[in-house]
Amino acid sequence: MGRAVPLTRRPEEVNDSSTSSVQLWLLIVAGLVLLMITVGGATRLTGSGLSITEWKPIMGAIPPLSEAAWLDAFAKYKLIPQYAELNRGMSLDAFKVIFWWEWSHRFLGRVIGFAFAVPLAWFWIRGQLPPRMKRPLLVLLALGGTQGFIGWFMVQSGLAERTTVSEYRLALHLGIAFLILGGLIWLALGSIGDRTRAVRLRTVTQGQARVAVSIVGLIFLQVIAGALVAGLKAGLTYNTWPLMDGRLIPNGLGTMSPWYLNIFENITTVQFDHRMIAYVIVALTLLHGVILVRTADDERLRASAVLLIIAVLAQVMLGIWTLLAVVPLPLGLAHQGGAAVLFAIAVRHLFLVRSSLQ
Repeated sequence: MGRAVPLTRRPEEVNDSSTSSVQLWLLIVAGLVLLMITVGGATRLTGSGLSITEWKPIMGAIPPLSEAAWLDAFAKYKLIPQYAELNRGMSLDAFKVIFWWEWSHRFLGRVIGFAFAVPLAWFWIRGQLPPRMKRPLLVLLALGGTQGFIGWFMVQSGLAERTTVSEYRLALHLGIAFLILGGLIWLALGSIGDRTRAVRLRTVTQGQARVAVSIVGLIFLQVIAGALVAGLKAGLTYNTWPLMDGRLIPNGLGTMSPWYLNIFENITTVQFDHRMIAYVIVALTLLHGVILVRTADDERLRASAVLLIIAVLAQVMLGIWTLLAVVPLPLGLAHQGGAAVLFAIAVRHLFLVRSSLQ
């Protein structure tokens, strides 16, 4: 009888083929999450997010398949304030358009869950995961599962007394999506260990690494600020640049009491903060990038710094264009998707900088 082949490998036996497969899997899921973020922007911009008024994690994957089922879904939508105050008289065909946007968003979430959980179990059972990755992967799995609940928690906020979802819950939902995206990219880069590390350079200092961390943190903060802008529809006001209402610092920044509510609920303050954070990101990225281009000996690090500068400037210009055009759907989608791409580039850049110090 032949010798049995063990199903799993010891950690030290994880080979290059296994790590490359794990990296490809994580990058594919990251791409799906980026797509999910963009489709989520479409549901918001088209007012589709409240078109499905029930949460059915399993059966909800099946859309209406008959005229009676469509009429039933439409009748449930007619019971919420958004229909009564904004869409009264909407036709069934118009309802189907917003329904399909929201259904696609939820279905893509299910696809991502399947695309992450099933390969995770496969790689785990076969011993193809480096031990250092197992706990972070479980954290991402938990975050992904929680995201479904948070998505429904967000939708619930618009079913009773509002015509839109809560900007707080929208910011939470989008923020977790970006955390998942960043985690996937970081683990994908780290899955092949030393082979991805930049050359260890004395010219890359701890200070520069901290700046790279700050850039990622500021971009994430900007995403949250952008969610507040979206939730309050603040992008439909002050559609001029660089001035707001003819001023660099507009009136009305602190009209709410207590004062901290202005940061989250004052349309003027929310848009002003979004602009100011963008300026800080541009300045810090330019300073950091120029220093690395001039001092780093590793070509990949210099190229990453240049790419980050280009991505930041492109996103800022796209944001200005979107504002001036009063947020048309194509530009709004490009701006939200661009934020996800920029965040991914910043996370990759941070990984390269941190790796060069190890």
